[in-house]
Amino acid sequence: MPPITNLTDHLLKAHVFNQRSRELAEILNQIMISAKIVSHKTNRAGLTDILGAAGKTNVQDEEVQKLDEYAHDIFVRLLKQSPYIKAVGSEEEPDLIVFNEDYHDQAEYIMHMDPLDGSSNIDVNVSVGTIFLIYRKQSFGQNLEKSDYLQPGKNAVCAGYVLYGSSTMLVYSTGQGMHGFTLDPNIGEFLLSHEDMTLPEASNIYSVNESYQPKWDQALADHVSQMKTDQDISGKPKTARYIGSLVADFHRNLLKGGIFLYPADKKHPNGKLRLLYEGIPFAFLIKAAGGYASDGQQDVLEIVPTELHQRAPLFIGNKPDVKLVEKLLKK
Repeated sequence: MPPITNLTDHLLKAHVFNQRSRELAEILNQIMISAKIVSHKTNRAGLTDILGAAGKTNVQDEEVQKLDEYAHDIFVRLLKQSPYIKAVGSEEEPDLIVFNEDYHDQAEYIMHMDPLDGSSNIDVNVSVGTIFLIYRKQSFGQNLEKSDYLQPGKNAVCAGYVLYGSSTMLVYSTGQGMHGFTLDPNIGEFLLSHEDMTLPEASNIYSVNESYQPKWDQALADHVSQMKTDQDISGKPKTARYIGSLVADFHRNLLKGGIFLYPADKKHPNGKLRLLYEGIPFAFLIKAAGGYASDGQQDVLEIVPTELHQRAPLFIGNKPDVKLVEKLLKK
């Protein structure tokens, strides 16, 4: 019988090499605690006054859900307690949240997050998730420079997500390997359930919202149609699977193999997904799993963000599939 490893033990063993590694482990521990609290609230969503809209919109002019707001507040409060986090960028806030307490004077890390991805699925009991991305400051001194929190994904030191579904899972990578932990609600611990996660070589699934097809580039529309035939790169038709929660769609494709597409269209020429809160974190993770992410023109990890809420197209999954789309769209 294999040994039982909880997330805390895993972090302690994996991050004992130096001070910076231990700092990162402490930040991940704060994320773990936040995820447990949000998971508990999510699992009781139908029994407490947490469903529905909060009565306001976020910076993307999207209606904020009560559970969005709750998750954002929990993560910010827990991260603020860490002496290593200097600032947090959240999809729910227009500006960077900078921590200026005395114990943050030497803090060197910036975290970007989507506190609760898949808001439109909350009220219908479909899987939602949290996405996070961690950078280390590049500048010297206590003050933050714009270049500290607008770094390309290749500079990231960690990324991950929490999936609140039939079970709650936390998946993270520091660039070398990717590991998944499932929350055991009976003991309140995240236990190692998926070690060294990698993409299967076979790519059997395509995930895209096909209702937007009339607005796509014609080459992409033709390619998606081809995926449904034996002319697909795999030599047989792909299966369509689309949930509408990015965390859930990514997680399924990670385990099963496939490609997720969220292209630009006539209404959203710069794409719709957020680069720092969705695109870069998953690009970092898919690379660790042996895959690839592109905006249709280049590696997502090479893009230097110019603003906190920048949007970008996203094509992510098995490398041959994504490279083929990139070749069709590259200009």
